[in-house]
Amino acid sequence: MFYWLSDFASVFGPLNLFRYITLRAGAATMTSLFFVLMFGPMIINLLRVKQGKGQPIREDGPESHLLKRGTPTMGGLMILSGIVVSTLLWANLGNSFVWTVLAVTLGFGIIGFYDDYLKVTKQSHKGFSSKARLALEALIALTACYIISRSFPPNLANAVAIPVFKDTLIQLGMFFFVFGAFVMVAAGNAVNLTDGLDGLAIVPVMIAAGTFGVIAYLSGNAIFANYLQIHAIPGTGELAVILGAVIGAGLGFLWFNAPPAQVFMGDTGSLALGGLLGTVAVATKHEIVFAIVGGLFVLEAASVIIQVASFKLTGKRVFRMAPIHHHYEKKGWKEPQVVIRFWIIAVILALIGLATLKLR
Repeated sequence: MFYWLSDFASVFGPLNLFRYITLRAGAATMTSLFFVLMFGPMIINLLRVKQGKGQPIREDGPESHLLKRGTPTMGGLMILSGIVVSTLLWANLGNSFVWTVLAVTLGFGIIGFYDDYLKVTKQSHKGFSSKARLALEALIALTACYIISRSFPPNLANAVAIPVFKDTLIQLGMFFFVFGAFVMVAAGNAVNLTDGLDGLAIVPVMIAAGTFGVIAYLSGNAIFANYLQIHAIPGTGELAVILGAVIGAGLGFLWFNAPPAQVFMGDTGSLALGGLLGTVAVATKHEIVFAIVGGLFVLEAASVIIQVASFKLTGKRVFRMAPIHHHYEKKGWKEPQVVIRFWIIAVILALIGLATLKLR
């Protein structure tokens, strides 16, 4: 919205500042942070009243988690509202990438909200049918991939870029839609699996958002893209504004999610944020780099896949409990130890992902 004020820069020169993505990304961060901090307590109180017993806690989980009974979930509503308000205020609303990312974020968020609703009302871990949920996510993701593909330059439309090798593109044809949709759906569910401890998911999400904010800005700027020898994609720089909003909303949410958590993110937030990051990765042609930057999410998802496969094939478990953060709790690590050490891993992986921009 404020971006359009720059059209009147000829009348009042300082309005030209609203053309700068960096200024609007910073403003989006502060706006979403302020919004969540301002309205967070009201939302939490409302969720506590409506939910009563709060999010159901697994009986077979770490014993310390039983103390969290009664904590409300669906805190992702705080994050999503902050992101949406901030994006509508500061992003260029004429940019198709902005609307596509927002659509996937809200679509995944609605699916997660319904899943949370079923879990809370039934006081059960069995929420939305997993097959139906994945089918809806895939439909949203495939539609988004089609729209994104039409926004790319012709040579990039259905291609996957390989990091480090500057000119290497793998043309996937129509299979690109399947690949891109897989990245979005996998990202959403991987972040969902990571969200098991207070503050564990939101900080790596912010780290990934900051990393891809840089990548989106560089990819959308032809001068920087040519210098770094990455593929220039006009319009993707605007995604830095949304990712700035993610960081601000994440910081605001962390204020209330820090141990002991006053609210849980729930599937409402984790699915939406994962879907957002996956969509940005597809839009910036950095899907493979996202597997590095979001390596913590990949590790969490892989631990569940390995655990299930091992138990079905051999009757034995590889981990004491999956996802892997619960494995370390079962080994005796305190929750803050697990969370902070996983944050450190997320930072290291983000730095490695950024390094690929110059290794050409």
